[in-house]
Amino acid sequence: MALTETRVRSIKADTIQRRYADAYGLYLEVTPNGSKHWRMAYRFEGKQKTLSFGPYPEVSLSRARERRLEARTLLAEGLDPSVKERTKKEERRAE
Repeated sequence: MALTETRVRSIKADTIQRRYADAYGLYLEVTPNGSKHWRMAYRFEGKQKTLSFGPYPEVSLSRARERRLEARTLLAEGLDPSVKERTKKEERRAE
């Protein structure tokens, strides 16, 4: 079942790290200290990889889903989304 904004807000920290799945590899990772981070699990060239979209509530559920769609589009084109993010960061640093 997909997450809702109300469900995400109501999730509390536990003594262990937990993952709450949304859809198509997107999940919310909640650590014992209470931080919530959006992540996406995917495979590229046979290797398991994880892409981070940022912390909740700075990155909302709808924005995380948009970024997941962008990443899946890149995967469909045969490109690794983590490499794309890395090049974006390097371009920002160069400016």
